[in-house]
Amino acid sequence: MNARPLPASLLDNPRLDRWIHFQPDRTVRIATGKVEMGQGVVTAIGQIAAEELDLPIDRVVVLSGDTTNGPDELYTTSSLSVEVSGGSVRLVCAEVRAKALERAALRLNCSRDDLSVVDGQFLQNGAATGQDYWTVAGEIDLTQAVTGAAPVKPASSYRVVGQSVPRFDLPAKLSGAAFVHDVLPKDVLHARTLRQPNRGATLASLDEAAIRRAAKGELQIVREANFVAFVSPIESVAQAAAAAAPAHAKWDNVRHLEAAHQEAAWLKGQASDDRRIGAWPAPATPPQHLVQMTVSRPYIAHASMSPSCALAEFRDGHLTVRSHGQGMHPLRKNLAAVLGLPVEAITAQHLHGAGCYGHNGADDAALDAALVAMRIPNRWIRLQWRREEEFGFEPVGPAMLVTLHVDLDERGRPADWTTEIWSPTHVQRPGTGSGYLLASEALAAPPPEVAPFDPSEERGGGGTRNAVPIYDVPAHRILHHLVVRPPVRTSALRGLGALPNVFAIESLIDDLAARAGEDPVAYRLSILSEPRARRLVELVAERAGWASRGPSGTGKGLGLAVARYKNRAAYAAVVAAVTVQETVKVDRVWCVADAGLVVNPDGARNQLEGGIVQAVSWTLKEQVKLDAEGIASRDWESYPILRFSEVPEMQVEFVDGAGNHTLGVGECTVGPTAAAIGNAVNHALGVRIHDMPLTRDRIMAALLKA
Repeated sequence: MNARPLPASLLDNPRLDRWIHFQPDRTVRIATGKVEMGQGVVTAIGQIAAEELDLPIDRVVVLSGDTTNGPDELYTTSSLSVEVSGGSVRLVCAEVRAKALERAALRLNCSRDDLSVVDGQFLQNGAATGQDYWTVAGEIDLTQAVTGAAPVKPASSYRVVGQSVPRFDLPAKLSGAAFVHDVLPKDVLHARTLRQPNRGATLASLDEAAIRRAAKGELQIVREANFVAFVSPIESVAQAAAAAAPAHAKWDNVRHLEAAHQEAAWLKGQASDDRRIGAWPAPATPPQHLVQMTVSRPYIAHASMSPSCALAEFRDGHLTVRSHGQGMHPLRKNLAAVLGLPVEAITAQHLHGAGCYGHNGADDAALDAALVAMRIPNRWIRLQWRREEEFGFEPVGPAMLVTLHVDLDERGRPADWTTEIWSPTHVQRPGTGSGYLLASEALAAPPPEVAPFDPSEERGGGGTRNAVPIYDVPAHRILHHLVVRPPVRTSALRGLGALPNVFAIESLIDDLAARAGEDPVAYRLSILSEPRARRLVELVAERAGWASRGPSGTGKGLGLAVARYKNRAAYAAVVAAVTVQETVKVDRVWCVADAGLVVNPDGARNQLEGGIVQAVSWTLKEQVKLDAEGIASRDWESYPILRFSEVPEMQVEFVDGAGNHTLGVGECTVGPTAAAIGNAVNHALGVRIHDMPLTRDRIMAALLKA
């Protein structure tokens, strides 16, 4: 059999022993570089391994995010964990299964075709042989590189994949044993920091005596240039010191911002690195029926329910760090670069956090903890950010301004489409060439500033993610203005640019349907030939009772949107029902998705539902606020999120994968949900609101303008 193309993770980590190990307790350990953030990836990967090895699921142990024993799969991003890491594990396990059967056949002096595997045991023509994986494991050379040539099981024979297996990570989380915040090694020291206000700010003076009086307990103050940490065996003492410190610190070279900088409209006209993508040059002839629309999204916080935290110990020249970051191998390399340690002198291990889709403060907290640990060796340091620090200093999701310029044909269909985007970078992860660990800027020799860039189109794009319509448009192009000096640090947040781009596209499609005097669903189907997307539009409209949709302007609205995440991952079609009075209330959401082969239906459904809930919150409530000192929204009152009482009723389903390969689902519902809400509000009011969040003030302004 010809070898299959290998996933990127196997090309980077070809040795079998980086992925699989047969353990003395007769379990098999499967290692993955992807980490668990609440998306259920550890369970899904365990299911894939159990399936290919014909093992009971309870005999598979998944090791996630360990630099000593696991593969380097960079960061857990872009809805690629099951598709890429799971795909790698499938090929590894298929190859190891084949090698184990070869060894068993030699021992039993029989043909390999006579052997089968049941619960890890090798049967010969259906009879027990006394041989299993563990009896032959020592004879398998796992230092070899995977070839991809071993046959994988057909989906028709799956017994574990496709089943809603309970998630491996939930018991420990429910008991409080899983989270890095709850891990307390013996004699641990607690630490908090005084944050440098901005790059280039210098600490002119620090009244340490006043801080010690406020702390009211045993306290060490660790300072390296403009990095300051407060360390105590009693957590409340370190917390009190950090809370008091800003009032007793004087900084020079502090940057001042303006409230206007918080709006996406400010981005237009700022210095930018411009790119042209697609069918350039634009037509020389002037458009005949030009329609334009501009939408915006503000800066958004990750808003994790617990602030960032890390553990670090420096002992005998070796640094061990435990973090809830999204990539332990990159963290290890980034720490080595800042601390001047050999990479081999650092171990990074993943522990669970409160969940975060994107680049929050987890990696930064790991460096904070490591800096303190190297100054206070032979003790575990537990460094946790304060809530104000998390909101004020984590990277935030970029504000975006999107303008669509669409020329219509005589039938009112798009004939030529230009998407123009203004956005800061969506990726400043450390080690990517454009990112850094925050505390490194406060050290005596900070790293040089780096020019921002965005992910390439081959990687799904950043600000341009999902900017290409799913519809049949003869010519499409993108003009991307990458704003190089935004007022705040920005980086990856769930979906990157997909949400505002899908919001813009689907809003315009609804408006074009109205312009043509046609139903929005019928109009979409008239310009949508992609069969998998068409199927979803038809199904979700049926589920939501679209045919009985009432007239516009009644205060009740029904809106629909569809997209394929990155135009290559899972498809999702969403209908939202809203009631608009003083504010927008999302009453119900219907979603039909196509993710190909779904490994764990319950876990994947959780991802669709989680994306819907987060999109509702972003669309209706969330916006980072700025003042002269920086980010001003530093608590849950100034940065409100969706409450449990506001979560809509949801009906979510997958269509049959029909033999298609697995597609990432973690981010596919975010854009369609936001757009469906926007269209539903437009239906309810008879007026479109172009700027998120769709607040009471914006509703009133739109109505007055109308």
